[in-house]
Amino acid sequence: MDVPIAANVLGTIGAICWSVQLIPQIIINYRRHHTTGLQPSMMLLWASAGVPLGVYNITENFNIALRIQAQILTFLSILTWSQCYYYGKHWSLVKCAVILVGMCILMGGIEVALIFALKAATKRHVTWPVTFMAVLAAVFLAAGVLRHYWDIYTHRTVRGISFIFVGIDAAGDLFSLVSVFFQAELNVLGMAIYGTELALWTGVFICGGYFNLLPWIKARVSTRRQRMENERQTQGQQGERGSIALHEMPSSTSVFRTPASGLVERTSTGNR
Repeated sequence: MDVPIAANVLGTIGAICWSVQLIPQIIINYRRHHTTGLQPSMMLLWASAGVPLGVYNITENFNIALRIQAQILTFLSILTWSQCYYYGKHWSLVKCAVILVGMCILMGGIEVALIFALKAATKRHVTWPVTFMAVLAAVFLAAGVLRHYWDIYTHRTVRGISFIFVGIDAAGDLFSLVSVFFQAELNVLGMAIYGTELALWTGVFICGGYFNLLPWIKARVSTRRQRMENERQTQGQQGERGSIALHEMPSSTSVFRTPASGLVERTSTGNR
């Protein structure tokens, strides 16, 4: 299906999602001043995945949005990885900044070299290196998310990761996946890259619903029931106190005395 306008629009939306996907996670890390539960190996694998993904998207002449998308993925992943070591390992800010810049330059240089090498190979009708880049990117992306699956299995909860980040990332994968359908040629490998990550993020959402949301709902329901039970007990105790007070009150004949009643009492006493 050759609809370049649709491919560019959908690809641009996907690129925007991927441009801001890690920003909520970065903000959360900054506000809570720790990255407990967030796996630095996941971020490093994602940063590494951006290199072959960028090589593949550029070599295959994907739309400009998808070409930029991979570069943003690499940068934001390295930045989040640096946060893990800044808060978790207490690295200095200068050390994190130097390593961040160094890794960006290194990965950028590797990507440029691979792009020239693969374009030269393509001119000679050698296509397997391009296919290998796509497979390698998919493996790195999947391995990064699967690393978080191991943490979920170990701790029986989804911790350290922002569900806003997960949702935005999944949306980016979905739009990027659909944009591939509107390319001049249907690229199966491109579909596999975005489809694999979309499926894995969907699994994280399901785990979050089971391990995080469901216990939270049960706790809220239990708290509400306990509060209602306490209110019933309080009302019952107040009712019992009111009944006891009513029984202990003196009779109306001793409270409301009239002159006639006093005269009757004196007369009866005099007769005795």
